[in-house]
Amino acid sequence: MTPARSRPSDASGSAREYPTRPCLGVSLAVFRDGLVLLARRVRPPFTGVFSLPGGLVEAGETLEDAALRELREEVRIEARIAAFNQLVESIDRDSLGQIRHHYVIASFAGEWIAGDATPGAEANETIWAAPSRLAALDCTPGLATVVDAAEKLLARPRAPHLRPSQ
Repeated sequence: MTPARSRPSDASGSAREYPTRPCLGVSLAVFRDGLVLLARRVRPPFTGVFSLPGGLVEAGETLEDAALRELREEVRIEARIAAFNQLVESIDRDSLGQIRHHYVIASFAGEWIAGDATPGAEANETIWAAPSRLAALDCTPGLATVVDAAEKLLARPRAPHLRPSQ
């Protein structure tokens, strides 16, 4: 029999390491002048690699509100969400095959409004990167695919708003 792992909890009481169920997260691919904002992670999983800004959804918070809050908290940027992009699932196993981390992440595509990308407690470096250059960076698995899909969503023509007849 495998010994039970301790399940440390974060400040909100939810276990991120060796969870009993997946954690719900959000991320936001923010574009400015054709570049996407990336943040270097300081927490597991994938400590030290670039990813999209994001984090966990708090109880009572909509997915979009969580994505915008995490963006402000993590890198001090204001953005407009243009579209839902896709769900991303991240499962990390330890050397014994036990699930160390399991996240289901609702990823959005957005456009920069204001702010300078400033590293903070959750991201020790921020960069604006050309999506075509992501392969040259140390990024979370699948990031290039998520960014490519977000970029395509933003490039899609938007339906014109109907104007009331005059």
